[in-house]
Parts: sequence; structure tokens; C-alpha cells
Amino acid sequence: MASEALPATPVKISTLNGRYHRIALYVFGFIVVAHWAEHVAQAIQLWVLGWPPRQALGVIGVLNPWLFTSEWMHYGYALLMLAGLIMLRKGFTGTARTWWNISLGIQVWHHFEHLLLLVQALTGWHLANRPVPTSILQLFAPRVELHLFYNAIVFIPMVVAMVRHLRPTPSERVLMACACAPAYGR
Repeated sequence: MASEALPATPVKISTLNGRYHRIALYVFGFIVVAHWAEHVAQAIQLWVLGWPPRQALGVIGVLNPWLFTSEWMHYGYALLMLAGLIMLRKGFTGTARTWWNISLGIQVWHHFEHLLLLVQALTGWHLANRPVPTSILQLFAPRVELHLFYNAIVFIPMVVAMVRHLRPTPSERVLMACACAPAYGR
């Protein structure tokens, strides 16, 4: 399929799930993978390079430490993920939609946890009287490991959904409003 130029006017959600679904998925996928790269960089800094946790800030955090420590940045990404999963949902059908919904459901909880962290950062009140903003599951697992886990359990069903979307069954293909899947067979 030839690449189409993006329109000069704002794109409606319906066209994101139809005509522009493929490009929207690519953009969203790039954002998700870039975020993953930050978490992987931080993990490498911690566990491979042996950096102390206060210095293991990922790539962006090393360049701009205030960004890494900003709950606004973390919340903004969680909100962006939630918005992307919601906006692109209608473009999926059948089993792809089921997997996308699983990712969306997990991201709803992940977003709530980041909202809780942001509220704590803004108010100075900390869950369980911890010295720093703390999410509910962070009471049981360290933040770095927890966020690697969260991102994995949101990412995996999202990837399954995308693969299923690109390889729909004939009955799923009939319901698709986009041209993401190749025109030939399964």
C-alpha cells in the first residue's frame, strides 16, 4: 500500500481507525517502544553497569534528571498510553480487539497508579507514610521492577493484538474498517 500524506486538517477518531489506522499504530508503537527503551536503559544502568539507583535514570533522565524525577512526565506518559489504547481500539476486530482490551484494562490500572503518584507529589501526602510518592503495588515491589512489569503486561497483549490485527481471519477481515492487513489470505 502506498504511503498517504497526512491531512492538513485535524484527524477524526473515525479516520484514525479507518484510513489512518496503520500510520496511527506505527506512531503509537514508536512511542511505546521508545518508552520501553528508557526502561531497558535504566535496567542496564542498574543491573549491568552497577550504577546506584539515584544515577540510573535512563537515557532521557541522564540528560535531563528533572524529567526523570517529574511525576508529571510519568503521569503524562501513562495518560498518553491510555488515550492511545482508547482512540485506536475501534480499529480492532475479533481476537485482536480482545487482546487490545486486555492491554487497555491493564493500562487503566497502571494509569490509576500514576495518578495516585502524581496526587502524592502535588499534595505532599504519601501512601503508608512513605518518604516518597508510592503506588499501591509499590508497597510490595520496588518501583523499577514494578514499572518494568507493568510495561511488559501492557505491551505483550498489545503486540498480540497488533499481530492478530495484521493476520485476521476471513470473518474478522470483513468487519475491519482499515486496510492494515494484507489483502491476501491469513
